[in-house]
Formats: sequence, C-alpha cells, structure tokens
Amino acid sequence: MRTALILLFLLAVAAIPGALLPQRSLNQGNVNQYIADNGWLGEFFDKLQLFDVFSSWWFTAVYVLLFISLVGCLTPRSIDLVKQLKAPPPLAPRNLARLPHHAAYRTTATPEQAADQVQKSLKGWRVRRNNGDGRVSGSIELSAERGYAREVGNIVFHFGLLFLLIAFAAGKFVYAEGMRVIIANEESPAFCNTTPSAYDSFRAGLLVDGTDLAPFCIKVEDFRTDYLPNGQAEMFTSNIRFSEEVTTTDPDTWEPYTLQVNHPLRIGGTRVYLQGHGFAPTFTVTFPNGETRTDTVQWQPTDLLTFLSSGIMRFDPPAGMYPDIDDRLEQQIAIQGLFAPTASFDGTILSSRFPRMDDPAVAIDVYQGNAGLDNGGAQSIFSLDPDLMESGALERRARVNLMPGESTTLPDGTEVRFDGADEFINIQVSEDPTQIWVGVFAAVMVGGLVLSLMVRRRRIWARIIVDEAQATRVDLGGLAKTDRSGWGREFDDLRDRLATIATATPVLPEPSDTASSRGDDPDASWKDNIR
Repeated sequence: MRTALILLFLLAVAAIPGALLPQRSLNQGNVNQYIADNGWLGEFFDKLQLFDVFSSWWFTAVYVLLFISLVGCLTPRSIDLVKQLKAPPPLAPRNLARLPHHAAYRTTATPEQAADQVQKSLKGWRVRRNNGDGRVSGSIELSAERGYAREVGNIVFHFGLLFLLIAFAAGKFVYAEGMRVIIANEESPAFCNTTPSAYDSFRAGLLVDGTDLAPFCIKVEDFRTDYLPNGQAEMFTSNIRFSEEVTTTDPDTWEPYTLQVNHPLRIGGTRVYLQGHGFAPTFTVTFPNGETRTDTVQWQPTDLLTFLSSGIMRFDPPAGMYPDIDDRLEQQIAIQGLFAPTASFDGTILSSRFPRMDDPAVAIDVYQGNAGLDNGGAQSIFSLDPDLMESGALERRARVNLMPGESTTLPDGTEVRFDGADEFINIQVSEDPTQIWVGVFAAVMVGGLVLSLMVRRRRIWARIIVDEAQATRVDLGGLAKTDRSGWGREFDDLRDRLATIATATPVLPEPSDTASSRGDDPDASWKDNIR
C-alpha cells in the first residue's frame, strides 16, 4: 500500500505540467506560440512531452505501475479477509483484567445459564464457545468479534479506485468530443452530428474514427443572457430544437429544449453542453458594379467583463467583375477591428461599458488587396496575417467607427456597411460510453470509504467459572482493534444489559488490577471500565 500511495502522489505531481502548460490535445496554436515565445526552453519542454502530458510515455508508465501496485496490494488483502471470515474468533486471553475494558460480576445462575445469557446478548456478533477447552480449564469461554465490514469497506474503496482509473483509461480510447460555434438566430442552419467535419474542432479516442457518431440534429433559435446591474452574468439560456431523425427536414417539428449552463441536452449517451457565447457582427460589402456580399462571423471576446471583441472578415469580389484571376486577388476586401456590445467612446477610441448588446458599434480598419483567401495556408479567423500588410499585399483604405446601418466608401467606390450583430453560442458535444461506469465506481468508492470510517473492529470475551465461594463468576473483556472512539460506551451498554438479565453482584477489582477510570467508589464498581 505504501508503494501505491507513492505512485498516486507521483501521478498527481506528473499532472501538474498538464495544468500549467498548454496541451496539444486542447489547443495546438497555444503550444506553437509558447514554443515560439520561449525558444530553446519551449523546445526542451516539447522533447520532454510536457505539451502532451496525459499521453506521454512517462505519465502512462506511472499510471500502469499504479494499476499493478493496487492489484498487488489488494489481492493478498482480499485473500486474508476471506481467511478471517472463515476463521473463528480467537480464544479468550488468560487475564481479561489487562484488557482496555474489563468488568466482572457474580450471579446465582449456573455457569451454563450465565453463558447462555451472555451468548444471547451477543446477537449479531460472530461467537465462538468453548466449554472447558479454552485457555483456562474448567471454564466456559465465549469469544465474539464484529466489525469485519471495516476491512470490507477498505478493500471495496481501493477496488473502486482501481476500476475508476481503469474506466478513465478506457474512456481515452472510446470518447469523442467536438466543438461548434453556431450563430444564435433563426436563419442559422441546423447542425447535425453525423461527421467530424461538421465541427470546428474534434477530438476522439484511438478506437473512434468518427463514422459511428450518434446521429442527431440541433437548430439554435435564440440566446439570452441575464445580467446583474454590475454586469455579472447570472444565467445563459438558449432555446433549441433537436431531432434524432437526421432525415427530418422541418425543424419546426423537432422537439424543443432549453439549453443552459450545467443543464446539458442528453441524447442517449451523448451530451450537448452550452459552453460559451459571444457576438458575431454582420457586414455588407457593395462592390462598384452593384453586387453585394453579406457575411456574419463570430469575433473573439478580448474582455470577458464587457465583451469587447476583436476579429476579422474577408470578402472575395464577384467573379465576373474581374475576369483576370490576378486582378481579382488584388481586389479582396478585409475588415479588422473591435466590436463593442454597449459602446463607449473616448474621443475616437472605442470601448465597451456593459456586456449586453444595448448600443453596439465597431471600430474597424478596411483593407483592400490580397487578403490570403486563396493561398492555401492555415489562417487565423480572428486576425489578419501581419506579413500581408507589411509586404504591401494588403493596403488600408479606411479607419472608421460605425454604428448599425452606417457605412464607409473606399476610393474605388466599394461600400462597407455595418448591419449590426447577432450572438453566437459555443456548444460542446461529448460522447463517452465509460461515463456511467465512472459514476458507478465513484459511488462504490464513497460507499466503501464511509463503511471503513464508520465501522469499528472490536472483540469481546467472556469467561464463566465457579469461584472459591462456589458462586458463578463472569469476567468480561473488550478490545477495539482499530478506532476506539465510542467503543467504551458500547462495552458499557453490553455490561449493563447483562446486569439487567442476571441476578448479579459486582466484583471489585483485584489489587493487581489497573485502577478503574470511574473511581474507587465501591458502589460504582459495577461500572468498572478500565481503559
């Protein structure tokens, strides 16, 4: 068990880098940025797999060793417990007066009757009776023990921990998790969980290829945030409709559901969480030939208190407007700037004073040129490539602040209009077949822990003899093998119960006995409870 505890501590220590450093499984971009910012240190961390902690060989090694150690610890303890359950309670010690709890009395009953009275009072205990063949010849000895459930609870707790770790490990092979940003309005198309390509980001276990996802569709109708006067969010609510029949084409016939934080939509073994929200501005670009392009794209909140957000939008000119492909590439429109849900201006500098969309505005730079739409490389959806601006491929044509409905016109006659904004929600779809087992084993762990803490392992012995006065004498002794809390009271209750049943005369302690903790009053000797 010492080895298991050390390995469990090492596992906790090994998980610390996973909490402090960005992980590839969560955000590859953050890992790349960390390595770029820290040079050789970032590369050294990468060689140590500190950006892939939970899939690294050294974390896996500690995990496997912990399994082996727990199995090696629990197997002999389980065998030993079975042997204890089969074995009778141990024989009574020769001198019961030396035990932590001791009492003695004389009774007019015969030794057999007194032994029967004691045995009847030990209902619920495992009792062993020796009629003259115990440690003291000529006496009747009773050995009783209870509290085996303490060790049972201890073993159940550790087996629950073992299987919980196994369930966590198995979950890494069969889980699937996807993230999707959805504009929260009625015009937004439905999202269907049919392929990993439907997600903005998707992660899955080694045994999941994405071809057998649980089919369902979701239509987001709206989103509402309740704020306190100080701007603190109180509740996030999104009304959605869903259907497990992906061939159904009319969302109005789908089942409604109110999606809230910590109140996910559950479809079979799949859970849909409302995880985040933000704003998606809408811009319309009217090109010199009169053709328009309108788009709504989510922008990234840069201030989570006021939801001041930043982002970009890119527009490709109409194909027929510039027959030459090179000319068309040089006439792309890019917008980069800030969005404020409740605008506040310090001169021309835009900020937001409240996270709710009460008075929206944008502060934007409008660029014209090659926005990188067709270069084939990975690009951020929240910021333009600075190399394009430094190289002159993109040239700034305007810098303006716009309210909804306002527009700006570029030198070539292209008009850019801010049409307002919608809110978007970020949903997380999670599927993990092992989650039920994780809950079951966690409950088993708690039950085993409570059992091991509440139950005490204790033993009682009784020796019935005929003393020099030809009277039946009963000596009682008690011992708690583990926690002694409350055991003295239980022993006293048993002694008092026997005193009620039998016509008993208390026996004072022998001079060699340990002094009673209840004092030396002869009238209180019946309460003799030596500790």
